[in-house]
Amino acid sequence: MTVTLIPASVKLADLEHIWRSQAAVKLDPSAKAGVEAAHAMVRAAAEGSDAVYGVNTGFGKLASVKIAAKDTETLQRNLILSHCCGVGDALDIPTTRLMMALKLLSLGRGASGVRWDIIDLIEGMLEYGVTPVVPSQGSVGASGDLAPLAHMTAVMIGAGEAVYRGETMAGADALKRAGLTPVVLGPKEGLALINGTQFSTACALVGLFSAWRNAASSIVTASLSTDAIMGSTAPLVDEIHTLRGHPGQINVARAMRALMDGSEIRESHREGDTRVQDPYCIRCQPQVTGAAMDLLRFAGQTLEIEANAVTDNPLVLKEDGRIVSGGNFHAEPVAFAADQIALAVAEIGAIAQRRVALMVDPTLSHDLPPFLTPDPGLNSGLMIAEVTTAALMSENKHLANPCSTDSTPTSANQEDHVSMAAHGARRLARMNANLSYILGVELICAAQGVEFRRPLKTSAGLQDVLAMVRKDIPSVEQDRYMAPDLAKAAELVTNGSLVSAAKLSGFVVGGNA
Repeated sequence: MTVTLIPASVKLADLEHIWRSQAAVKLDPSAKAGVEAAHAMVRAAAEGSDAVYGVNTGFGKLASVKIAAKDTETLQRNLILSHCCGVGDALDIPTTRLMMALKLLSLGRGASGVRWDIIDLIEGMLEYGVTPVVPSQGSVGASGDLAPLAHMTAVMIGAGEAVYRGETMAGADALKRAGLTPVVLGPKEGLALINGTQFSTACALVGLFSAWRNAASSIVTASLSTDAIMGSTAPLVDEIHTLRGHPGQINVARAMRALMDGSEIRESHREGDTRVQDPYCIRCQPQVTGAAMDLLRFAGQTLEIEANAVTDNPLVLKEDGRIVSGGNFHAEPVAFAADQIALAVAEIGAIAQRRVALMVDPTLSHDLPPFLTPDPGLNSGLMIAEVTTAALMSENKHLANPCSTDSTPTSANQEDHVSMAAHGARRLARMNANLSYILGVELICAAQGVEFRRPLKTSAGLQDVLAMVRKDIPSVEQDRYMAPDLAKAAELVTNGSLVSAAKLSGFVVGGNA
Protein backbone atom coordinates (compact mmCIF):
# COMPACT_ATOMS: atom_id res chain seq x y z
CA MET A 1 0.00 0.00 0.00
CA THR A 2 1.30 3.46 -0.90
CA VAL A 3 0.93 6.36 1.53
CA THR A 4 0.29 9.74 -0.13
CA LEU A 5 1.59 12.70 1.84
CA ILE A 6 0.58 16.35 1.60
CA PRO A 7 3.59 18.50 2.56
CA ALA A 8 3.17 20.64 5.70
CA SER A 9 0.23 18.59 6.98
CA VAL A 10 1.62 15.17 7.98
CA LYS A 11 0.87 13.88 11.49
CA LEU A 12 2.88 11.72 13.86
CA ALA A 13 0.51 8.79 13.30
CA ASP A 14 1.24 8.92 9.56
CA LEU A 15 4.98 8.86 10.19
CA GLU A 16 4.72 6.00 12.67
CA HIS A 17 2.73 4.02 10.12
CA ILE A 18 5.40 4.61 7.47
CA TRP A 19 8.12 3.47 9.88
CA ARG A 20 6.37 0.37 11.19
CA SER A 21 4.87 -0.80 7.87
CA GLN A 22 7.72 0.32 5.57
CA ALA A 23 5.01 1.43 3.16
CA ALA A 24 5.80 3.09 -0.15
CA VAL A 25 5.44 6.85 -0.01
CA LYS A 26 4.48 9.44 -2.61
CA LEU A 27 3.83 13.15 -2.47
CA ASP A 28 0.43 14.49 -3.40
CA PRO A 29 0.62 15.76 -7.02
CA SER A 30 -0.62 19.17 -5.83
CA ALA A 31 2.93 19.86 -4.62
CA LYS A 32 4.43 19.64 -8.13
CA ALA A 33 3.65 23.16 -9.34
CA GLY A 34 5.39 24.80 -6.40
CA VAL A 35 8.40 22.52 -6.69
CA GLU A 36 8.85 23.27 -10.38
CA ALA A 37 8.39 27.04 -9.87
CA ALA A 38 11.17 27.08 -7.27
CA HIS A 39 13.40 25.05 -9.58
CA ALA A 40 12.92 27.59 -12.35
CA MET A 41 14.18 30.33 -10.06
CA VAL A 42 17.26 28.30 -9.15
CA ARG A 43 17.98 27.54 -12.80
CA ALA A 44 17.81 31.23 -13.63
CA ALA A 45 20.11 32.10 -10.75
CA ALA A 46 22.66 29.51 -11.87
CA GLU A 47 22.83 31.16 -15.27
CA GLY A 48 23.00 34.69 -13.87
CA SER A 49 25.96 36.80 -12.83
CA ASP A 50 25.03 37.38 -9.18
CA ALA A 51 26.59 35.04 -6.63
CA VAL A 52 23.96 32.84 -4.94
CA TYR A 53 25.23 30.56 -2.20
CA GLY A 54 25.26 26.89 -3.13
CA VAL A 55 23.90 27.58 -6.60
CA ASN A 56 26.92 29.10 -8.29
CA THR A 57 29.35 29.30 -5.36
CA GLY A 58 31.35 26.89 -3.24
CA PHE A 59 30.12 25.70 0.14
CA GLY A 60 30.77 26.63 3.76
CA LYS A 61 34.06 28.46 4.10
CA LEU A 62 34.39 28.28 0.29
CA ALA A 63 31.21 30.29 -0.31
CA SER A 64 33.21 33.19 -1.76
CA VAL A 65 34.44 31.05 -4.68
CA LYS A 66 32.30 31.70 -7.78
CA ILE A 67 31.48 28.66 -9.95
CA ALA A 68 30.92 28.92 -13.70
CA ALA A 69 27.52 27.83 -15.03
CA LYS A 70 29.13 25.01 -17.01
CA ASP A 71 30.56 23.55 -13.80
CA THR A 72 27.41 23.51 -11.64
CA GLU A 73 26.66 19.82 -12.27
CA THR A 74 30.24 18.89 -11.37
CA LEU A 75 29.96 21.10 -8.28
CA GLN A 76 26.91 19.20 -7.03
CA ARG A 77 28.37 15.75 -7.74
CA ASN A 78 31.63 16.67 -6.01
CA LEU A 79 29.65 17.94 -3.04
CA ILE A 80 27.93 14.57 -2.59
CA LEU A 81 31.01 12.41 -3.02
CA SER A 82 33.19 14.55 -0.76
CA HIS A 83 30.57 14.53 1.98
CA CYS A 84 30.21 10.72 2.07
CA CYS A 85 32.32 10.52 5.21
CA GLY A 86 29.98 8.62 7.49
CA VAL A 87 31.33 5.85 9.71
CA GLY A 88 29.94 3.20 12.02
CA ASP A 89 27.07 0.76 11.72
CA ALA A 90 24.51 1.36 9.01
CA LEU A 91 21.20 2.88 10.01
CA ASP A 92 18.49 0.23 10.00
CA ILE A 93 16.27 -0.01 6.94
CA PRO A 94 12.94 1.18 8.45
CA THR A 95 14.56 4.32 9.89
CA THR A 96 16.41 5.00 6.64
CA ARG A 97 13.14 4.78 4.73
CA LEU A 98 11.52 7.17 7.21
CA MET A 99 14.42 9.57 6.66
CA MET A 100 13.79 9.42 2.91
CA ALA A 101 10.09 10.10 3.43
CA LEU A 102 10.98 13.14 5.53
CA LYS A 103 13.24 14.39 2.74
CA LEU A 104 10.30 14.07 0.34
CA LEU A 105 8.17 16.18 2.68
CA SER A 106 10.81 18.89 2.89
CA LEU A 107 11.44 19.06 -0.86
CA GLY A 108 7.70 18.99 -1.50
CA ARG A 109 7.22 22.36 0.20
CA GLY A 110 8.59 24.00 -2.96
CA ALA A 111 11.32 26.06 -1.29
CA SER A 112 14.35 23.93 -2.14
CA GLY A 113 14.62 24.45 -5.89
CA VAL A 114 14.94 20.83 -7.04
CA ARG A 115 13.31 19.28 -10.11
CA TRP A 116 10.34 16.96 -9.66
CA ASP A 117 12.62 14.26 -11.12
CA ILE A 118 14.48 14.20 -7.79
CA ILE A 119 11.24 13.52 -5.96
CA ASP A 120 10.27 10.87 -8.51
CA LEU A 121 13.49 8.97 -7.85
CA ILE A 122 13.12 9.00 -4.07
CA GLU A 123 9.54 7.80 -4.47
CA GLY A 124 10.73 5.03 -6.79
CA MET A 125 13.41 3.92 -4.35
CA LEU A 126 10.82 3.69 -1.59
CA GLU A 127 8.38 1.84 -3.84
CA TYR A 128 10.84 -0.74 -5.17
CA GLY A 129 12.88 -1.18 -2.01
CA VAL A 130 16.21 0.43 -2.86
CA THR A 131 17.54 1.50 0.53
CA PRO A 132 20.83 3.42 0.72
CA VAL A 133 23.43 2.18 3.19
CA VAL A 134 23.72 5.15 5.56
CA PRO A 135 26.49 5.03 8.19
CA SER A 136 25.04 6.21 11.48
CA GLN A 137 27.93 8.40 12.68
CA GLY A 138 29.33 11.61 11.28
CA SER A 139 26.69 14.31 11.72
CA VAL A 140 26.90 17.10 14.30
CA GLY A 141 23.34 18.21 13.57
CA ALA A 142 24.10 21.59 11.98
CA SER A 143 24.46 22.65 8.38
CA GLY A 144 22.23 19.63 8.07
CA ASP A 145 22.92 15.96 8.60
CA LEU A 146 25.50 16.28 5.85
CA ALA A 147 27.32 12.94 5.92
CA PRO A 148 24.29 10.65 6.40
CA LEU A 149 22.24 12.44 3.75
CA ALA A 150 25.21 12.42 1.37
CA HIS A 151 25.29 8.62 1.59
CA MET A 152 21.57 8.60 0.73
CA THR A 153 22.11 10.94 -2.20
CA ALA A 154 25.15 9.00 -3.45
CA VAL A 155 22.88 6.12 -4.42
CA MET A 156 20.64 8.51 -6.32
CA ILE A 157 23.57 9.51 -8.56
CA GLY A 158 24.67 5.91 -9.06
CA ALA A 159 27.39 5.82 -6.40
CA GLY A 160 27.52 4.51 -2.84
CA GLU A 161 25.90 1.32 -1.61
CA ALA A 162 22.31 0.18 -1.22
CA VAL A 163 20.33 -2.78 0.03
CA TYR A 164 18.00 -4.35 -2.54
CA ARG A 165 15.99 -7.50 -1.80
CA GLY A 166 18.16 -8.28 1.19
CA GLU A 167 21.47 -7.92 -0.62
CA THR A 168 23.97 -5.09 -0.21
CA MET A 169 25.41 -3.94 -3.52
CA ALA A 170 26.69 -0.91 -5.41
CA GLY A 171 24.11 1.85 -5.60
CA ALA A 172 24.14 1.85 -9.39
CA ASP A 173 23.44 -1.89 -9.48
CA ALA A 174 20.57 -1.58 -6.99
CA LEU A 175 18.91 1.13 -9.09
CA LYS A 176 19.38 -0.89 -12.28
CA ARG A 177 17.88 -4.05 -10.77
CA ALA A 178 14.88 -2.04 -9.59
CA GLY A 179 14.41 -0.48 -13.01
CA LEU A 180 15.37 3.00 -11.82
CA THR A 181 17.72 5.50 -13.45
CA PRO A 182 20.29 7.61 -11.54
CA VAL A 183 19.93 11.39 -11.75
CA VAL A 184 22.48 13.98 -12.78
CA LEU A 185 22.23 16.68 -10.15
CA GLY A 186 21.47 20.19 -11.35
CA PRO A 187 22.09 23.52 -9.61
CA LYS A 188 21.56 23.36 -5.84
CA GLU A 189 20.04 19.87 -5.98
CA GLY A 190 22.89 18.15 -4.18
CA LEU A 191 22.90 20.82 -1.50
CA ALA A 192 19.12 20.59 -1.11
CA LEU A 193 19.39 16.84 -0.56
CA ILE A 194 22.13 16.89 2.09
CA ASN A 195 21.24 20.13 3.86
CA GLY A 196 18.50 19.31 6.34
CA THR A 197 17.69 17.55 9.60
CA GLN A 198 16.02 14.43 8.21
CA PHE A 199 18.52 11.92 9.66
CA SER A 200 18.31 13.40 13.16
CA THR A 201 14.55 13.82 12.92
CA ALA A 202 13.96 10.26 11.70
CA CYS A 203 16.04 8.82 14.54
CA ALA A 204 14.28 11.04 17.08
CA LEU A 205 10.86 10.05 15.74
CA VAL A 206 11.72 6.36 16.03
CA GLY A 207 12.90 7.06 19.57
CA LEU A 208 9.58 8.75 20.29
CA PHE A 209 7.46 5.95 18.85
CA SER A 210 9.40 3.29 20.77
CA ALA A 211 9.36 5.31 23.99
CA TRP A 212 5.61 5.78 23.76
CA ARG A 213 5.01 2.05 23.39
CA ASN A 214 7.36 1.38 26.31
CA ALA A 215 5.53 3.97 28.41
CA ALA A 216 2.14 2.42 27.64
CA SER A 217 3.52 -1.04 28.42
CA SER A 218 4.82 0.21 31.76
CA ILE A 219 1.23 1.03 32.78
CA VAL A 220 0.41 -2.64 32.33
CA THR A 221 3.49 -3.98 34.11
CA ALA A 222 3.02 -1.51 36.97
CA SER A 223 -0.58 -2.61 37.45
CA LEU A 224 0.45 -6.27 37.54
CA SER A 225 3.29 -5.48 39.95
CA THR A 226 0.93 -3.58 42.25
CA ASP A 227 -1.29 -6.64 42.53
CA ALA A 228 1.70 -8.95 42.90
CA ILE A 229 2.90 -7.15 46.05
CA MET A 230 -0.66 -6.56 47.25
CA GLY A 231 -0.32 -2.83 46.80
CA SER A 232 -3.05 -0.32 47.43
CA THR A 233 -5.15 1.22 44.68
CA ALA A 234 -6.15 4.15 46.89
CA PRO A 235 -3.43 6.38 45.35
CA LEU A 236 -5.13 5.89 41.98
CA VAL A 237 -8.41 7.60 42.85
CA ASP A 238 -9.28 10.26 40.30
CA GLU A 239 -9.65 13.15 42.74
CA ILE A 240 -5.97 12.97 43.73
CA HIS A 241 -4.83 13.46 40.16
CA THR A 242 -7.40 16.01 39.04
CA LEU A 243 -6.41 18.17 42.00
CA ARG A 244 -2.93 18.36 40.53
CA GLY A 245 -4.10 18.68 36.94
CA HIS A 246 -1.32 17.18 34.81
CA PRO A 247 -3.00 15.28 31.95
CA GLY A 248 -0.44 12.48 31.77
CA GLN A 249 -0.79 11.74 35.47
CA ILE A 250 -4.59 11.76 35.23
CA ASN A 251 -4.53 9.43 32.22
CA VAL A 252 -2.11 6.91 33.75
CA ALA A 253 -4.09 6.72 37.00
CA ARG A 254 -7.31 6.23 35.03
CA ALA A 255 -5.78 3.43 32.98
CA MET A 256 -4.39 1.66 36.05
CA ARG A 257 -7.73 1.89 37.84
CA ALA A 258 -9.47 0.31 34.88
CA LEU A 259 -6.87 -2.44 34.53
CA MET A 260 -7.01 -3.41 38.20
CA ASP A 261 -10.76 -3.14 38.63
CA GLY A 262 -12.28 -6.34 40.02
CA SER A 263 -9.07 -7.88 41.33
CA GLU A 264 -9.70 -10.45 44.07
CA ILE A 265 -6.15 -9.91 45.25
CA ARG A 266 -6.86 -6.23 45.84
CA GLU A 267 -10.12 -6.91 47.65
CA SER A 268 -8.45 -9.45 49.96
CA HIS A 269 -6.33 -6.88 51.84
CA ARG A 270 -8.54 -3.82 52.06
CA GLU A 271 -9.14 -4.59 55.73
CA GLY A 272 -6.51 -5.46 58.31
CA ASP A 273 -3.45 -4.60 56.24
CA THR A 274 -0.82 -3.24 58.63
CA ARG A 275 0.95 -1.30 55.88
CA VAL A 276 -0.02 2.35 55.80
CA GLN A 277 1.55 3.31 52.49
CA ASP A 278 3.32 1.57 49.63
CA PRO A 279 6.79 2.58 48.43
CA TYR A 280 6.93 5.34 45.86
CA CYS A 281 7.57 2.98 42.96
CA ILE A 282 4.02 1.68 43.49
CA ARG A 283 2.32 4.76 44.86
CA CYS A 284 3.76 7.32 42.44
CA GLN A 285 3.54 5.48 39.13
CA PRO A 286 0.96 7.95 37.73
CA GLN A 287 3.04 10.92 38.78
CA VAL A 288 6.28 9.61 37.23
CA THR A 289 5.13 7.86 34.07
CA GLY A 290 2.41 10.45 33.56
CA ALA A 291 5.03 13.20 33.63
CA ALA A 292 7.17 11.19 31.21
CA MET A 293 4.22 10.86 28.84
CA ASP A 294 3.58 14.59 29.00
CA LEU A 295 7.25 15.14 28.11
CA LEU A 296 6.96 12.70 25.19
CA ARG A 297 3.89 14.55 23.94
CA PHE A 298 5.78 17.83 24.05
CA ALA A 299 8.72 16.31 22.17
CA GLY A 300 6.25 14.87 19.67
CA GLN A 301 4.84 18.32 18.93
CA THR A 302 8.36 19.57 18.14
CA LEU A 303 9.15 16.60 15.92
CA GLU A 304 5.87 16.83 14.03
CA ILE A 305 6.67 20.44 13.17
CA GLU A 306 10.21 19.49 12.14
CA ALA A 307 8.99 16.61 9.99
CA ASN A 308 6.93 19.05 7.94
CA ALA A 309 9.61 21.73 7.81
CA VAL A 310 11.94 22.97 5.10
CA THR A 311 15.43 22.72 6.58
CA ASP A 312 17.89 23.13 3.72
CA ASN A 313 19.74 26.29 2.67
CA PRO A 314 19.43 28.61 0.82
CA LEU A 315 15.65 28.74 0.51
CA VAL A 316 13.65 29.78 -2.51
CA LEU A 317 11.05 32.38 -1.54
CA LYS A 318 8.83 32.23 -4.62
CA GLU A 319 6.43 34.96 -3.56
CA ASP A 320 9.27 37.45 -3.16
CA GLY A 321 11.30 36.18 -6.09
CA ARG A 322 14.35 35.75 -3.82
CA ILE A 323 16.79 33.01 -2.89
CA VAL A 324 17.87 33.67 0.69
CA SER A 325 20.46 32.07 2.95
CA GLY A 326 19.42 31.18 6.50
CA GLY A 327 19.99 28.56 9.15
CA ASN A 328 17.02 26.17 9.20
CA PHE A 329 19.48 23.29 8.95
CA HIS A 330 20.48 23.83 12.60
CA ALA A 331 18.86 20.92 14.46
CA GLU A 332 18.60 22.49 17.91
CA PRO A 333 14.84 21.78 18.20
CA VAL A 334 15.48 18.12 17.37
CA ALA A 335 18.35 17.94 19.85
CA PHE A 336 16.15 19.33 22.62
CA ALA A 337 13.37 16.88 21.73
CA ALA A 338 15.80 13.96 21.75
CA ASP A 339 17.09 14.95 25.17
CA GLN A 340 13.53 15.17 26.49
CA ILE A 341 12.73 11.70 25.15
CA ALA A 342 15.92 10.37 26.75
CA LEU A 343 14.91 11.79 30.14
CA ALA A 344 11.47 10.19 29.89
CA VAL A 345 12.91 6.81 28.91
CA ALA A 346 15.42 6.86 31.74
CA GLU A 347 12.80 7.72 34.37
CA ILE A 348 10.26 5.14 33.22
CA GLY A 349 13.01 2.55 33.55
CA ALA A 350 14.18 3.86 36.92
CA ILE A 351 10.82 3.48 38.60
CA ALA A 352 10.13 0.14 36.90
CA GLN A 353 13.45 -1.22 38.14
CA ARG A 354 12.50 -0.34 41.70
CA ARG A 355 9.32 -2.37 41.32
CA VAL A 356 11.39 -5.35 40.18
CA ALA A 357 13.65 -4.92 43.22
CA LEU A 358 10.58 -4.71 45.44
CA MET A 359 9.10 -7.97 44.15
CA VAL A 360 12.24 -10.08 44.60
CA ASP A 361 12.90 -8.82 48.15
CA PRO A 362 10.93 -10.83 50.73
CA THR A 363 11.22 -8.04 53.30
CA LEU A 364 9.26 -5.70 51.02
CA SER A 365 7.09 -7.91 48.82
CA HIS A 366 4.42 -8.79 51.39
CA ASP A 367 5.18 -12.48 51.78
CA LEU A 368 6.31 -13.37 48.29
CA PRO A 369 9.15 -15.95 48.36
CA PRO A 370 12.73 -14.69 47.95
CA PHE A 371 13.54 -13.95 44.30
CA LEU A 372 10.12 -15.29 43.34
CA THR A 373 11.14 -18.95 43.32
CA PRO A 374 9.12 -21.64 45.12
CA ASP A 375 12.31 -23.32 46.32
CA PRO A 376 14.78 -20.58 47.30
CA GLY A 377 18.31 -21.61 48.15
CA LEU A 378 18.52 -24.53 45.79
CA ASN A 379 17.16 -22.13 43.17
CA SER A 380 18.19 -18.51 42.62
CA GLY A 381 14.99 -17.66 40.77
CA LEU A 382 14.91 -14.14 39.38
CA MET A 383 17.86 -12.87 41.39
CA ILE A 384 20.09 -12.04 38.44
CA ALA A 385 17.24 -10.91 36.21
CA GLU A 386 16.83 -8.09 38.74
CA VAL A 387 20.57 -7.39 38.62
CA THR A 388 20.32 -7.09 34.83
CA THR A 389 17.60 -4.47 35.18
CA ALA A 390 19.83 -2.52 37.54
CA ALA A 391 22.63 -2.57 34.95
CA LEU A 392 20.30 -1.42 32.18
CA MET A 393 18.77 1.30 34.36
CA SER A 394 22.22 2.65 35.20
CA GLU A 395 23.27 2.59 31.55
CA ASN A 396 20.19 4.57 30.57
CA LYS A 397 20.90 7.15 33.26
CA HIS A 398 24.33 7.77 31.75
CA LEU A 399 22.92 7.86 28.22
CA ALA A 400 20.28 10.39 29.30
CA ASN A 401 22.89 13.08 29.90
CA PRO A 402 22.04 15.94 27.51
CA CYS A 403 23.60 16.10 24.07
CA SER A 404 22.11 19.47 23.13
CA THR A 405 24.39 21.33 25.54
CA ASP A 406 27.48 20.15 23.69
CA SER A 407 28.96 21.97 20.73
CA THR A 408 32.24 22.23 18.85
CA PRO A 409 33.24 24.47 15.94
CA THR A 410 33.49 22.77 12.53
CA SER A 411 34.24 23.72 8.94
CA ALA A 412 37.09 26.15 9.69
CA ASN A 413 34.91 27.93 12.30
CA GLN A 414 32.22 28.81 9.76
CA GLU A 415 29.89 26.41 11.55
CA ASP A 416 30.87 27.43 15.05
CA HIS A 417 27.84 26.21 17.01
CA VAL A 418 26.26 22.82 16.38
CA SER A 419 23.38 20.93 17.96
CA MET A 420 24.69 17.36 18.27
CA ALA A 421 21.14 16.27 17.46
CA ALA A 422 22.24 13.27 15.42
CA HIS A 423 23.83 11.21 18.17
CA GLY A 424 21.36 12.65 20.67
CA ALA A 425 18.59 11.06 18.61
CA ARG A 426 20.52 7.93 17.65
CA ARG A 427 21.12 6.95 21.30
CA LEU A 428 17.38 6.62 21.85
CA ALA A 429 17.26 3.26 20.07
CA ARG A 430 19.71 1.79 22.57
CA MET A 431 17.90 3.38 25.50
CA ASN A 432 14.51 2.07 24.38
CA ALA A 433 15.93 -1.42 23.90
CA ASN A 434 17.27 -1.28 27.46
CA LEU A 435 13.91 -0.10 28.76
CA SER A 436 12.02 -2.86 26.97
CA TYR A 437 14.19 -5.41 28.79
CA ILE A 438 13.59 -3.73 32.15
CA LEU A 439 9.85 -3.85 31.54
CA GLY A 440 10.11 -7.41 30.25
CA VAL A 441 11.77 -8.52 33.48
CA GLU A 442 9.12 -6.65 35.47
CA LEU A 443 6.47 -8.51 33.48
CA ILE A 444 8.05 -11.88 34.31
CA CYS A 445 8.38 -10.99 38.00
CA ALA A 446 4.87 -9.58 38.29
CA ALA A 447 3.33 -12.60 36.55
CA GLN A 448 5.21 -14.87 38.92
CA GLY A 449 4.11 -12.78 41.92
CA VAL A 450 0.44 -12.77 40.96
CA GLU A 451 0.51 -16.57 40.55
CA PHE A 452 1.86 -16.92 44.07
CA ARG A 453 -1.36 -15.22 45.30
CA ARG A 454 -3.54 -18.09 44.08
CA PRO A 455 -6.32 -19.05 44.62
CA LEU A 456 -6.94 -15.31 44.60
CA LYS A 457 -7.20 -13.93 41.08
CA THR A 458 -6.13 -10.64 39.64
CA SER A 459 -8.54 -8.55 37.53
CA ALA A 460 -10.02 -9.85 34.29
CA GLY A 461 -7.86 -7.50 32.23
CA LEU A 462 -4.66 -8.56 33.95
CA GLN A 463 -5.67 -12.22 33.71
CA ASP A 464 -5.73 -11.72 29.93
CA VAL A 465 -2.23 -10.28 30.13
CA LEU A 466 -1.06 -13.21 32.25
CA ALA A 467 -2.54 -15.72 29.80
CA MET A 468 -0.75 -14.00 26.91
CA VAL A 469 2.56 -14.11 28.77
CA ARG A 470 2.23 -17.78 29.62
CA LYS A 471 1.81 -18.70 25.95
CA ASP A 472 5.48 -17.81 25.46
CA ILE A 473 7.04 -17.78 28.91
CA PRO A 474 6.26 -20.54 31.42
CA SER A 475 6.35 -19.99 35.17
CA VAL A 476 9.78 -20.13 36.76
CA GLU A 477 9.41 -23.19 39.00
CA GLN A 478 13.01 -24.43 38.79
CA ASP A 479 16.08 -22.55 37.66
CA ARG A 480 16.57 -22.61 33.89
CA TYR A 481 18.46 -20.83 31.14
CA MET A 482 16.77 -17.42 31.42
CA ALA A 483 18.12 -15.27 28.58
CA PRO A 484 15.51 -16.43 26.00
CA ASP A 485 12.71 -15.64 28.44
CA LEU A 486 13.99 -12.12 28.92
CA ALA A 487 14.19 -11.65 25.16
CA LYS A 488 10.62 -12.93 24.66
CA ALA A 489 9.29 -10.67 27.40
CA ALA A 490 11.03 -7.64 25.88
CA GLU A 491 9.51 -8.51 22.52
CA LEU A 492 6.02 -8.58 24.05
CA VAL A 493 6.70 -5.00 25.11
CA THR A 494 8.13 -3.76 21.82
CA ASN A 495 5.71 -5.46 19.43
CA GLY A 496 2.64 -4.11 21.19
CA SER A 497 1.34 -7.47 22.43
CA LEU A 498 1.31 -6.34 26.04
CA VAL A 499 -0.72 -3.20 25.39
CA SER A 500 -3.05 -5.14 23.10
CA ALA A 501 -3.68 -7.92 25.63
CA ALA A 502 -4.51 -5.33 28.28
CA LYS A 503 -6.88 -3.58 25.85
CA LEU A 504 -5.20 -0.33 26.80
CA SER A 505 -7.04 1.94 24.42
CA GLY A 506 -6.69 5.65 23.87
CA PHE A 507 -2.94 5.95 24.30
CA VAL A 508 -1.93 7.38 20.94
CA VAL A 509 1.46 8.98 20.49
CA GLY A 510 1.16 12.73 20.36
CA GLY A 511 -2.45 12.70 21.56
CA ASN A 512 -4.35 12.58 24.82
CA ALA A 513 -5.44 9.30 26.35
